[in-house]
Amino acid sequence: QVQLVESGGGLVQPGGSLRLSCAASGSIFSIYDMDWYRQAPGKQRELVAAITSGGFTNYADSMKGRFTISRDNAKNTVYLQMNSLKPEDTAVYYCHAQKYGKTYWGQGTQVTVSS
Repeated sequence: QVQLVESGGGLVQPGGSLRLSCAASGSIFSIYDMDWYRQAPGKQRELVAAITSGGFTNYADSMKGRFTISRDNAKNTVYLQMNSLKPEDTAVYYCHAQKYGKTYWGQGTQVTVSS
């Protein structure tokens, strides 16, 4: 069992930056592949970025060059650094863990990009 708690969301102006954090507890964090998803109002949840247990990363095309996913296994935490934010990045951002066919979700954190 894994519990995930996101933090770091908020209101930011276009062009600004935010760093989201996802703290994990309850299991061996380092073995899990971790992802960030987001869901905007009226839209389906979409993958933002992923990082495997081995540290390999992958990004949705629209986030490449702007977002960076990383993990600190010693702190049981995965991060999402978001730069050059756009109004279309406004969404609830969710942390997701998966391994051995089991998946876990956090409660989400709201990111609003607006002037």
